[in-house]
Amino acid sequence: MLTTLIVLGTPALLVVVVSLPWWLPDRIVALRARVFARINGDEGIPVPGDLVGVDRFREVYSHPAAGGRSEGAALSDLFWYWLSPGPEMHQEHLEAGERYDAVARVTRALLAVPRAEAEELARRCAARTLDGVRGLVRLRDLMMPLWAEFSYELVFAEPCPRAARDLIAANANDVVTSLKCTGLRHMDRRERLTRYLLGRLSRVRVPLPPGLTPLQQAHYLQGAFFNTAVVQMSEAMAHLLLVLARHPDVQHRARTGDARYLDQVIAETMRLYPLFGIAHRVTTGDIRLDEHTTIPTGSVLCFNYPEFHRAGFTDPDRFDPDRFDPARSERPVKELNHLPFGVAANRPCPAWRLAPIAMRAVAREVLDRYVLDSSVSHTRSLPSRGPCLLTPLDAPHRPRRALAYLRVRDRWEDVWRGLVQLVLGSYMVWDARRQRLCEHHFTSEPENRHARSDSRPDSRHGS
Repeated sequence: MLTTLIVLGTPALLVVVVSLPWWLPDRIVALRARVFARINGDEGIPVPGDLVGVDRFREVYSHPAAGGRSEGAALSDLFWYWLSPGPEMHQEHLEAGERYDAVARVTRALLAVPRAEAEELARRCAARTLDGVRGLVRLRDLMMPLWAEFSYELVFAEPCPRAARDLIAANANDVVTSLKCTGLRHMDRRERLTRYLLGRLSRVRVPLPPGLTPLQQAHYLQGAFFNTAVVQMSEAMAHLLLVLARHPDVQHRARTGDARYLDQVIAETMRLYPLFGIAHRVTTGDIRLDEHTTIPTGSVLCFNYPEFHRAGFTDPDRFDPDRFDPARSERPVKELNHLPFGVAANRPCPAWRLAPIAMRAVAREVLDRYVLDSSVSHTRSLPSRGPCLLTPLDAPHRPRRALAYLRVRDRWEDVWRGLVQLVLGSYMVWDARRQRLCEHHFTSEPENRHARSDSRPDSRHGS
């Protein structure tokens, strides 16, 4: 290739360079997939797949034996690595048992906020965050401080100090940046939040899970409310606002129509851009599929949300909120392949009730203030963080130049970002497999099984 370019001269080299954004990102994505598969092994039974079809997705996901979360899955080493410190105390990664039940009860108590109170809290946080904002923004970055304040008030029932908001947002951004493979972990940044929470345990508005050390209680709060909640709500709102920015007709109707249409927009956004990509579960018993086929104990089931959400829909990659209009839906809405918060029988998202209420309130606050425009590509992983132009409703709306700039910048960023993700992602997958945090946790002495917290010295250098 290089010899050919030299022979052809500068014009050919220039053509190749200029064309990079149109072909290189897809090649990098394919290469990343091969590298990750090679490093991480062939673990996992895909669902839906050859063994379990779309029609049995809910059934198998809901099976009592599909409840294992971390122990025995190599994939867990990777997720524990990304969520450190304290992944062993993260509600999503605790195995079923008394500790999980105690933690889940506290989470439900903290999330049990009356609807009107939740709406008002979300509206206030949005108003403070949006005050004075206009022009080009990254939607995920814009939403992080908002949900940091929201989560803080849920936990402590008092306004969030600016320093605490910035600390929480920085921690959440560090977690999601490493998850997207656009940056390495910074453990010192994460541990500053742990130390802050250790000093605030007595101010939590409900009793914390009994039987946990103060450090374990801090890690539980950090993982559930200041990692996952802030990251997932920021991602969800970035997807929702980017959808509105890229579909002006939907945006206009959502601004001027009734609440039911905005609910349809939220549902379709979470269908097309689900927050969960692959949810893995470890079988704690055999799952009999038929008289000839059984999924054995210890199998790793990889539930593919994007694939399930595409099945059964006409033109599934098209954004169409009317899919969730009962009068226009292809099937009764409750029967659609749509599980944005998981299944009730197997670790559903504890914010399944609160999240849509808060999202609706924030979306309404944004729509009442701005016209949104964007010309960037929109993918489920959203590594670009959602570039968008916000124009106040009472200001002149002339987005053409900004959209042309965004389109070109986004294509070139894809080239550089893809290379960064390839290098850093490969390194972190390798490093996670080397450290084997989850495996070592479950093979350690019983009295130490709940005390490990990414404390090995090598976990703090470089990542």
